[in-house]
Amino acid sequence: MLTHKQLRTKALARADVKAEYEKLADEFSLLDEFLKARAAQGLTQAQVAEKIGTTQSAVARMESGSGKHSPSLATLTKYADALGCKLEVRLVRRPRTVRNLTASPSPTTRKRVAA
Repeated sequence: MLTHKQLRTKALARADVKAEYEKLADEFSLLDEFLKARAAQGLTQAQVAEKIGTTQSAVARMESGSGKHSPSLATLTKYADALGCKLEVRLVRRPRTVRNLTASPSPTTRKRVAA
């Protein structure tokens, strides 16, 4: 039987699996921050739920990222407050990729291709 680490390594060796995994990296990172912050405060999901006026199962869904609906900014702010944290939401420009740079050829390039 494979360990979790071995299974992960084997799965990520496949290009299709790795691409999907990388698409979810930001979400996994955020969920990991939730869990670490709660653990640092020594709180259970039930305790956090009581502080923000919801149920333990709602906190569990939020921390798992598997809910049908994304939590509102208000809920995320309450969650952060309950853990003694401040929620920050930022837009971060993505690095330009080769694909983005060559998505549409320039007029000069089109003229050379047509000639």
